[in-house]
Amino acid sequence: MQKTTPNNTQDTTVYIGLGSNLGNRGAYINKALVLLGESPGVKITAVSSIMETQPMGGPENQADYFNGVVEITCSLSAINLLFLLQSIENRLDRVRHEHWGARTIDLDLLLFGAEILKINDPNLVVPHPLMHKRLFTMVPMVEIAPKVIHPELNQTMTEIHDQLLAETQKAESL
Repeated sequence: MQKTTPNNTQDTTVYIGLGSNLGNRGAYINKALVLLGESPGVKITAVSSIMETQPMGGPENQADYFNGVVEITCSLSAINLLFLLQSIENRLDRVRHEHWGARTIDLDLLLFGAEILKINDPNLVVPHPLMHKRLFTMVPMVEIAPKVIHPELNQTMTEIHDQLLAETQKAESL
């Protein structure tokens, strides 16, 4: 008879940004979703549409990205989820040569429930410190989670998106 330990942790709703701009971008995103969905303690509950976007920052002459967001529920801690995401990136040939450089797959932990986490790890700050400044994140967030509230800004994803869109349009008109 197998001994089991009760699981006292409650599942947390988590949002993960998806990105790819090398190789077959759609295939890399789909494979990442499959690997994520097959992971113990993880259940995919929603996936946004995938949009094509120009690179922001980083080296010049990068290919355009495919971006989206996936909503999951998970029983993992934030740091264990980060390790899982990094292992999926590694399995899909993610190489980190330069900051914001081209990549086969990028999995960014955007929101971990309503928690604000600043773990002593340069790779994990939640909410993601740039998510509210990136339309390629906010557009898919609004698609699948318009009423979710950003735990630091205390605004819904729709409010953040609309404000960012207005700022972007104003900057483009100058």
